[in-house]
Amino acid sequence: MWRELAETVGGAIILALFIMAFVARAFTVDGPSMLPTLHTGEKLLIDKLTYRFRPPERGEVIVFKYPANPREHFIKRVIGIPGDVVSINSGDVYINGKKLDEDYLTEKGRGDLPALKIPENSVFVLGDNRTNSHDSRSRLVGFVPMKLVEGRAIWRYWPLTSIHIVELPKTFAQFNKQ
Repeated sequence: MWRELAETVGGAIILALFIMAFVARAFTVDGPSMLPTLHTGEKLLIDKLTYRFRPPERGEVIVFKYPANPREHFIKRVIGIPGDVVSINSGDVYINGKKLDEDYLTEKGRGDLPALKIPENSVFVLGDNRTNSHDSRSRLVGFVPMKLVEGRAIWRYWPLTSIHIVELPKTFAQFNKQ
């Protein structure tokens, strides 16, 4: 009886560790950088499998290791992918010279960023709360290397009143067809 119990529990632990390492993991939002899309304390399911088969797409919300301290994790929206030229003019974001209509934001933010070309194997990320986000505009984050990307947010499961699939904003469709 004890042996069967140990085998069952051991098998469950090994399966759980495999899933967390290679398939999916839970993530808790901490901080205001993704408001109004995500709030502190919300729990998400992060898909770790997709990016083994394809690169991130513009508009996806990703979790990555903070480049300045890889023990910390950040959650941001992918704005630029390798080869894109991203710039910000008076708070408006431009991808390859085309203005991004960010209807998912409550406030577009301020400031300028000169045109930057996204290098291979990297992404350019911004928080949805542009006035309070530590993202690719910062030298401590900069372009996020793909080796630091943990996965993409696919499902908010907590709080129960806010359960939903994390969808790609429609505004990115015009850019992702390129």
